[in-house]
Amino acid sequence: MTEYRADTMNQLLAHGSGDLPAIGAPGRPWLSHDGLRALAGRTVASLNAMGIGRGDRVAMVLPNGPEMAALFVTVACGATTAPLNPAYKADEFDFYLSDLGAKCLVVMQGMDTPARAVAQAKGIAIVELVAGEEAGSFTLQSDLKGTPALPGLAEPEDVALVLHTSGTTSRPKIVPLRQINVTASAAHIGAALALTPGDVCLNIMPLFHIHGLIAAVLSSLAAGGSVSCTPGFNAFKFFATYDEVRPSWFTAVPTMHQTLLGLAGRNKELIARGRLRLIRSSSASLPPQVMMELEDVFHVPVIESYGMTEAAHQMASNPLPPRAHFPGSVGVAAGPEIAIMSEAGVMMASGELGEIVIRGRNVTSGYENNPEANAKGFTDGWFRTGDEGYLDPDGYLRLTGRLKEIINRGGEKVSPLEVDNVLMDHPDVAQCLTFAMPHPKLGEEVAACVVLREGATENEHSIRDFAGERLAAFKVPRKIVFLAEIPKGATGKLMRIGLAAKLGISA
Repeated sequence: MTEYRADTMNQLLAHGSGDLPAIGAPGRPWLSHDGLRALAGRTVASLNAMGIGRGDRVAMVLPNGPEMAALFVTVACGATTAPLNPAYKADEFDFYLSDLGAKCLVVMQGMDTPARAVAQAKGIAIVELVAGEEAGSFTLQSDLKGTPALPGLAEPEDVALVLHTSGTTSRPKIVPLRQINVTASAAHIGAALALTPGDVCLNIMPLFHIHGLIAAVLSSLAAGGSVSCTPGFNAFKFFATYDEVRPSWFTAVPTMHQTLLGLAGRNKELIARGRLRLIRSSSASLPPQVMMELEDVFHVPVIESYGMTEAAHQMASNPLPPRAHFPGSVGVAAGPEIAIMSEAGVMMASGELGEIVIRGRNVTSGYENNPEANAKGFTDGWFRTGDEGYLDPDGYLRLTGRLKEIINRGGEKVSPLEVDNVLMDHPDVAQCLTFAMPHPKLGEEVAACVVLREGATENEHSIRDFAGERLAAFKVPRKIVFLAEIPKGATGKLMRIGLAAKLGISA
């Protein structure tokens, strides 16, 4: 398949064919590619009339759905998008709206959100989005009037999207992603998955996060295909929506895949009559056991990919059949160059363990107003991901974990992912997460939380004995906590850092 090259969001939208569907939602008429292009033209003109142009930041607080997808794509044609989690509280909106320097805030008409009061208190103009009949169609309403410094369509080096890092151990950093970054990543995903105009993605990912915005929405549009946008992930509604939309693929985080597997047994007929071509997994490591079960249940390849905000999402991806894809590997370089670097900045050989580094057209040129983070994050033009891993002789990347999540047990290093993968082999373990807990002498000790399968009666000793037969003694969790559900972040990712404090445990 020939990769379509676009340097701007406007060029990317030009690829879709006429009246073919572009953006949809269950139970609503589709917005065509022609309709989306016309909407982009009207949106840029509306923003320009409000005095908002290239480089100006448009904060967005909308529920998940087709309007949020269309707003992101069309605003990015002529300004900088800044999507925010609608579940934030007032003090969080206060931080993010201040940190971003937003020129306006777009909210859904009638939506009750504390962002409104925060924006008003800061003198940030509020723009109301009024949804149309077709999924994703809208008009913008505001009393704001002005003349932008830079009107018209965005250029390749303009910033298309700003997002904050998760900030689990430090103040969240602003990641500016240029037009060339996001359009490159969309093309890389399309190439890795061989997307065509006939493909339909069912989006269940949040649209304030890089995974949903780029992997589901933008890659589909870049390929001339379509994306049907749900109100968010609801496992109990998923299969009915799946049957209605008839997607050829969907992308999600591992916790979502695990939840769907729990309900798949009662939906076998519906799965069998679908037209699914592949399932994609990203944003966290997919346990090999889950990958194999997904393939067995859905009868399609599960393509695990590796992404992060600073790379406008995708860095590596397992290839489609007939090329091999392996459980426990995030695949081969799928966009940027990938290498392994030592702490001192020396490149490592194949098979050697070190920090994963990347460079390429989809990678941010640096954090905003943060010279300290940039000095630590970039070495000789390579971005340091903060992830540890190695490249095997065939170029497949194997992750061993986030460097800051590696457990240092009195000088012995333990990869939480390795322990997770062993625990997941236990027939009664449905989900698990290994993490560091404080220890008075060793500094850190290995702990794990476990969700048991329905009806299971295992105890801490039996799980530890199982792990002890398969792991060196120092890697076996000293404490196992049984939970009904493992705490997750806003995007469904399991959070290792700070988990011991959250659960109130120590050695």
